Amino acid sequence: MSEAARLIANHRVHVVPVVLALANPPWQRDVWLDPSAFEDLDHVFHTLFDDFCDADEPERYLGVSLRSEEEVALMRELGAALNAATAEAPNDTDAEISRHLPGQRSWPSPDASLKSWSRTT
Repeated sequence: MSEAARLIANHRVHVVPVVLALANPPWQRDVWLDPSAFEDLDHVFHTLFDDFCDADEPERYLGVSLRSEEEVALMRELGAALNAATAEAPNDTDAEISRHLPGQRSWPSPDASLKSWSRTT
């Protein structure tokens, strides 16, 4: 396995589960809103904006954690939608933000983008 292939595999192993979790509202309710769970929204934001991608400017992660221009475009949409969900949560709590995440009434179109993104993985 080449170094480039190893790099993308090491990044995608973190990014893909987070994107799939964003497309799964029951997971969000059962895991992210449970204070004893191992995963929460901080994990999601750190994975997609800080550690393994930059959902605000995903182009530089093409070939690192994103495999195609389509994934880059979908990640940009996802980043915008996550930023909007955060802006709609005045107290910045996981419960408030979760009400504006994929599958919720206020966020229908990025849900389709998430499903498209997950099909590309």
